[in-house]
Amino acid sequence: MNIYFSCSITGGRRDQAHYHRLVESMLAAGHVVPTAVLASREVMDLETVIEPGEVFRRDTAWIEGCDAVVAEVSTPSHGVGYEIAYALGLGKPVLCCYQAGRPVSKMLTGNNTPGFSICAYSSIEQAEAAVDAYLNQPERNAGPGGGGITA
Repeated sequence: MNIYFSCSITGGRRDQAHYHRLVESMLAAGHVVPTAVLASREVMDLETVIEPGEVFRRDTAWIEGCDAVVAEVSTPSHGVGYEIAYALGLGKPVLCCYQAGRPVSKMLTGNNTPGFSICAYSSIEQAEAAVDAYLNQPERNAGPGGGGITA
């Protein structure tokens, strides 16, 4: 599957190690993650040479072409929130993960939009397992018209 991974960049990088583990886990499972570079330590340097309009065009095209979005939302980010809403507007399934005990917007925790799921995790291993289970749901693998996605 083609997975758009969303995470905080300018909002803060304190969870970068978690981003990296989640992306590596999805890649190891055979998924394509065009945004894998966003989980790297070097992303801040790479993003400074790209114009804002190009980032917008690139990222919205990646969302349009993906099968699902996985977002790590422990660190608040305007961009991640926009990407989640954009994906849901396109009917893409979205899974948001966050570290238990961290404050998360009620716009996410109260969201009951079809195709949207959110989960708290206590360890990165638990997050990896949740993402793997979400991406391997039978409905997701049924192809177009395969039904809604729930977690």
